[in-house]
Amino acid sequence: MNFLNAKTSWSNKELGLLKICIGSVYVLVGAYFHDFFMRNYAIFLAIFGVTVVWSVYLWIKKSKAPHTP
Repeated sequence: MNFLNAKTSWSNKELGLLKICIGSVYVLVGAYFHDFFMRNYAIFLAIFGVTVVWSVYLWIKKSKAPHTP
């Protein structure tokens, strides 16, 4: 099963559509579970903080990597 290993290329328009789709689901889930998210706001903020720092670190690390063909 190589579903997760398949390489594809997406145009900017296709990625934009995918991001709108995912973002709309986030808004719907957030609206439905509003009380749950507000009770656990600090936990979600901590998870966001750690993952954003990690993602930026990986992005900078990969952008500085030498490009080998």
